[in-house]
Amino acid sequence: MEAAMLYAAEETRSYFYTLPLWLKVTFYVVALGTLVVFFAAVRRKWLRYRSGRKDRANRPSIRRFLGGAVSVFSHRRIMRDHPVAGLAHAAVFFGFAGLFVATLVVLVDADILHPLLPEWTFMHGTFYLVFSWLADLCGVLLIAGLAVLMFRRLVLRPPELRVEDRDDVEGFPTGRMVRLDDLAFLLLLLAAGIGGFIVEGLRIHATQPSFEGWSFTGWIVNGWLGDAGVSSAGAETAYAYLWVFHAITALVFVAYLPFSKAWHMLAGWYSLAIRPEVVGGFPDAVDTVSGGYDHLTDLSRGELAMLDACIRCGRCHAACPATNAGFPLSPRDLILSLRAGAAKSLPLPRAAPGTAAAAPVLTDMVPAEWLWACTTCLACDDICPLGIQHLPLILQMRRHLVAEGEIEAGVQDTLMNVMRYGNSFGTSPRARARWTSDLPFEVKDARREPVEYLWFVGDYASFDPRTQENTRRVARVLHAAGVDFGILYEAEQNAGTDVRRIGEEGLFEMQMEKNLEALGGATYRKIVTTDPHTYHALRREYADGNGSGAREVIHYTQLLVDLLDGGVIAPTRSLDAAVTYHDPCYLGRYNGVFDEPRRLLRGLGARLVEMPRNRAGALCCGAGGGRIWMEDTPGIVERPAESRVREAAGLEGVGTLVVSCPKDLVMFQDAVKTTGLEGALEVKDVIELVEEVTRPMDRSEQP
Repeated sequence: MEAAMLYAAEETRSYFYTLPLWLKVTFYVVALGTLVVFFAAVRRKWLRYRSGRKDRANRPSIRRFLGGAVSVFSHRRIMRDHPVAGLAHAAVFFGFAGLFVATLVVLVDADILHPLLPEWTFMHGTFYLVFSWLADLCGVLLIAGLAVLMFRRLVLRPPELRVEDRDDVEGFPTGRMVRLDDLAFLLLLLAAGIGGFIVEGLRIHATQPSFEGWSFTGWIVNGWLGDAGVSSAGAETAYAYLWVFHAITALVFVAYLPFSKAWHMLAGWYSLAIRPEVVGGFPDAVDTVSGGYDHLTDLSRGELAMLDACIRCGRCHAACPATNAGFPLSPRDLILSLRAGAAKSLPLPRAAPGTAAAAPVLTDMVPAEWLWACTTCLACDDICPLGIQHLPLILQMRRHLVAEGEIEAGVQDTLMNVMRYGNSFGTSPRARARWTSDLPFEVKDARREPVEYLWFVGDYASFDPRTQENTRRVARVLHAAGVDFGILYEAEQNAGTDVRRIGEEGLFEMQMEKNLEALGGATYRKIVTTDPHTYHALRREYADGNGSGAREVIHYTQLLVDLLDGGVIAPTRSLDAAVTYHDPCYLGRYNGVFDEPRRLLRGLGARLVEMPRNRAGALCCGAGGGRIWMEDTPGIVERPAESRVREAAGLEGVGTLVVSCPKDLVMFQDAVKTTGLEGALEVKDVIELVEEVTRPMDRSEQP
């Protein structure tokens, strides 16, 4: 009766309704204990992060924190390629955030203003009605999003969400543990959301205030209770029991939050804030004994926090060419293994006086076989919705392996070739420009006379017999177009991109210095290169005093499309053929050059048919990161290049796979042979098509 009179007085509600005083006191005591558990866990996480080294280079600024917040609230990265999962996550995120804010509003009104400044309370009248409607909306969003996510994980179970047991590393979380953790997280949230609506419906059914129609979900539950024959007295009796269940569920979730994947709400924001503006930049050398990462405490504080951002969505796992090929590496599993090791070992226990506690060794958590399987294609870092940087961790650990001599003999021989001869083929530097001998004109020596374009040819385009004819095609097309270009001849050295990603930083710096010295002795306006790996090194990693790289660097497809657009080169006939194009990792994902090669192909009259994985989602050929110099691991399912040519060959009406990287040409031509696709698919460099349609037709080709 008292409750009914209260509701008749004004649009509001009693926070504890008919609950006895002892239950209210018990709730506050348990809530206090819950907060103690929560903050104790948060403190331990903070100490774990503090176990890492200071990293001033990657400290987030206010601007980057705001940028991370924009990314979090927009859900742009989560929606990418996964719109349904992204929308469900957005519903959970905004529903949870709204209910969290609603809880804080109730706390201020009920626990601060009501006992201290009752005249300032605001949970009544119009404010209460709007508040009730918004809170119910947030609850509906939360439950709907959770339902979709649970259906996806428990029924659809896409491969990227399945974490399998691993026996090649100790301490890795089992698939059963991961599934239970996911299920516990989702069920706790779902129980809290549904329980809240049931409690609300019982309260409304017991009091029947007409204005509670604003609490539309509770009002619907109230109707269901009436249809089920539940009386007002029965609802009032059940209210206390359901309220206790709802309170316990909510408090357990709060205590569980720092131990669960829900922690990604904070760690993910921080991970996005420390994510570099240009993803794929090479990590700075660390002042450790090896120059790389050997122990868990070599990771920076930000990197240790970043490990907790992973929600096991599996997007990196699905995008990784090494994982798809059957190599032991999975970017997701690498993060999970490091996180499990950090949770178990950090902060380090106090050591005896005069001694230091031994930090866990990284190779106990990440086997060398995982690290050497990486192609450094950047797919994992690019696709991660929370900005986790897998590749810098891999590269830092590779540095340590190289310092310890843990490297394949064949790769070691290649590095020695680069050091002795300036190229990975172990050929005399004087043979670098031998490909020019079959040209009907002389290619300028940029060291001796000024040129507009200095062509940095690269190792594979210079030395590999399978690519040399395409190198000559580039020269012929540029010469016929009247482009003023020249090369460095024997002064050109291996650009060092793969050398650096192998982990040999000292050799990379030596190569960079030699190349910068050669470039400094030439007079030119722009650098053009046919090798995306070289393009990236010159554009992003070479320093010329201001950190902007070696002047302006362009890829040859960018130069060719400019010549085509300007009418300098003009097709004499249309290509009139369906082709597909492969985006090189170091041209596309690393540097964002996606449109120019496609514009070039369309300008030649080609009908471009995209592969399912294209642009930033393109599958790597498997050559990067020094993998082209390594032996394949026995027992792999299918090499990345073989998967890629099968993808191209599966396109209806397409018989040509077009590339714009010498290594892609070599990898894919080999893959066509090993997959038995000869006769069904041709692999051509884009320059072959350019020369084909811009030269006069032979008599045999004329209609």
